[in-house]
Amino acid sequence: MTDLQASLIGIGALIVIGVVSYNKWQEHKAKKSVDQAFANTPEDALMGSEEAAQGNKVRSEPVFAAPEDLSMSATTEPPTDTEEVIASELLPETATSETDVADPVATEEEVQAATTIELPVDDVIDCLIPLSLEQPVVGEALLPLLASIQPTGNKQVQLIGQHEDGSWEAVVAGPLYVALVASVQMANRSGVLDEVEYSDFVRRLQQAADQVQAHPDTPDMVDVVAAARNLQEFVSEFDAQLSINLRPNSTPWPVGTLKKALERQGFSSHAGGKLSMPDGEGGTLFSLLTNVPTREESTRLLTLLLDVPRIAPERDGFGNMVSCARTLAARLDASIVDDGGQVLSDPALDDIAGQVKAFYQEMTAAEIPAGSRRALRLFN
Repeated sequence: MTDLQASLIGIGALIVIGVVSYNKWQEHKAKKSVDQAFANTPEDALMGSEEAAQGNKVRSEPVFAAPEDLSMSATTEPPTDTEEVIASELLPETATSETDVADPVATEEEVQAATTIELPVDDVIDCLIPLSLEQPVVGEALLPLLASIQPTGNKQVQLIGQHEDGSWEAVVAGPLYVALVASVQMANRSGVLDEVEYSDFVRRLQQAADQVQAHPDTPDMVDVVAAARNLQEFVSEFDAQLSINLRPNSTPWPVGTLKKALERQGFSSHAGGKLSMPDGEGGTLFSLLTNVPTREESTRLLTLLLDVPRIAPERDGFGNMVSCARTLAARLDASIVDDGGQVLSDPALDDIAGQVKAFYQEMTAAEIPAGSRRALRLFN
């Protein structure tokens, strides 16, 4: 080996060592930058205080159908006698005089909330089919009936029963039931209840009903399918998910270090690199995506995502998400951008907030308030 060859090998080795050292230094610098960004705020939740997240717990739930609304909204024929009886008895129970005496300072809303029994059926989004019974039936005999009519496509199926005292509940083992109502959800994000699915549901319901000597009063297919399609149009129109992104102004962020820092700030980690900000009731207020496969060590884009129809207006999901984005941008030296990479200014974000407010008002006007139980079932 000549002196020239030895010199070239030495120079090459030095270059390799230099590149590796530089990359390690850059990686260390990025991790240190992320750690320092969150170092002095151990109790600061990114979207605000945890108490604020816990404080917004009031949901706006739809009231169960009035007697004349139990039958399908698209049906033009008057309800049968059986339907009228079931509809009137499915109304939420009102407070008794004993309740009023026991808690004289309780408001009317508090009393109603304490005494209302939530049923798993909803005449707006479910097709309800009353079943009259020749004789009372115990819950154990009805549970196989419920199992035999599920599933109908990907639509939720329910069975509720009436006690001898007139109260209603989802059918369980033990009690004796004197009347039944079966239901199938007419639409959700996955699709609409069509003629084939409805016919199959009715056929299996009739077979199951014969086993317990029950007689279903089945709505006309034309009316059910029409109502289902109207409902699906609503789902399509209001199925909105808003996103805002964070783009680093310099070096990319190390995913592992970043996720640990975000978890310390209140985010929950999920499979696939997704994180979520809890809403204080076991649900999600908004999500955060790293936008890279799990094997990747760094990312150049974070996405905050809000499932608009599933978040009640009083929770201010968009406002909290923007606040979180601004906090992250300040700490991580990032810019807030849209999906096209354009910087989102404060006026632009305020404009979006106004659109979200109008969106919520339209949902409320349609009697499907965002974040309500009805909306959560529809947008699922």
